[in-house]
Amino acid sequence: MIDKIQDRFLRYIGIETTSDPDSGSVPSTPEQFLLAKFLKEELEEMDLNKVKLDNKCYLTAELPANNNKKCPVVGFIAHLDTSPDMTAKQVKPKIIQNYDGKDIILNKEKNIILSPEDFPELTMYKGQTLITTSGDTLLGADDKAGIAEIMTALEYLVKNPDIKHGTVKIAFTPDEEIGRGAKHFDVKKFGADYAYTIDGGEIGELEYENFNAAGIKIKISGRNVHPGYAKNKMLNAIQIAYELNALLPADQRPENTENYEGFFHLMNITGEVENAKMQYIIRDFNSVEFENKKQLMVNSINFLNEKYKKNIITYELTDQYFNMKEKIEPVFHIVKIAEQAMKDAGVKPKIQPIRGGTDGSQLSYMGLPCPNIFAGGHNFHGKYEFVPVESMEKASKVIINIIKAVCNQ
Repeated sequence: MIDKIQDRFLRYIGIETTSDPDSGSVPSTPEQFLLAKFLKEELEEMDLNKVKLDNKCYLTAELPANNNKKCPVVGFIAHLDTSPDMTAKQVKPKIIQNYDGKDIILNKEKNIILSPEDFPELTMYKGQTLITTSGDTLLGADDKAGIAEIMTALEYLVKNPDIKHGTVKIAFTPDEEIGRGAKHFDVKKFGADYAYTIDGGEIGELEYENFNAAGIKIKISGRNVHPGYAKNKMLNAIQIAYELNALLPADQRPENTENYEGFFHLMNITGEVENAKMQYIIRDFNSVEFENKKQLMVNSINFLNEKYKKNIITYELTDQYFNMKEKIEPVFHIVKIAEQAMKDAGVKPKIQPIRGGTDGSQLSYMGLPCPNIFAGGHNFHGKYEFVPVESMEKASKVIINIIKAVCNQ
């Protein structure tokens, strides 16, 4: 299985599927259809049922039940797109066999090094096969590792019909990285009782809690005056942006938080004296603290507007997704199934909150409870991304174990 999953993954990352947050189309980039069509052909070659790619780039399929028991219908979901945070054009992966636990030179000319000194988790994978970037692009393990793991599990079950199972539903979605992956997902048509996104990080991750999430876009209107004569006249939009950021607690920034701690993250700031723009994301697991954070942001804006006696700051605050915990807890047995499936595959479960979001968080609120399972990668969205092949193989085994277990509950 391990050679096949590696080959699959390498084929998938060769197809660029970067999503675009500034695009209004669905999917946001046409390249995502290239991978979807490629996967559609593979699913059809496996003789899966109901293989369909719709005009919004949602690819679904069904592995039919091969026993007479009435079992819950379980689904597995991964996303087609890669993050727009870094290019995924012409990914040139490096394959490090029997990793020795030392520095990996990704790009000698640019002195880009993947080092255990910076990324100590590398030492977990000594002796394993790592797939890394070349230092020029991201890798795409988020979430093409998840796709490869699902496809490998499906092929294994098709070729081993003696393994009895119920109906299994599969979906590959576009635009997850820009928060739109579930927007056009037809939960009722999908037809699963519950599902799992294969979109987590390192081996063993099992997540049913995620951030409550909001985004805010801020515009600041200043007043430009010759700096030699600016006293009591100039309103420097850039300086006011700095003031606003300083009103937010410094210990609640991503670089200073972990575990269940939320944050304000300044994503972008641009401007001149006359005008400035800022963009934040706001995150917290606790719904009360989430509302408090949003209110603190609004209060800070109002304070500055009052200080300058003008409505110089305008904003657009939008909720993005919510913590799926309250939707998973009533059906917590689906977390237990995944936990046991990991143990049966020789994987130690690490049940922890997602310091982010997945399609599963939105799908859970749409009526499809959907915990998240590891895909095996590390350092997503950047040039230091890597994935151990052995972790991908284990993820595929976990999927198979879940499918086998569903009919035995």
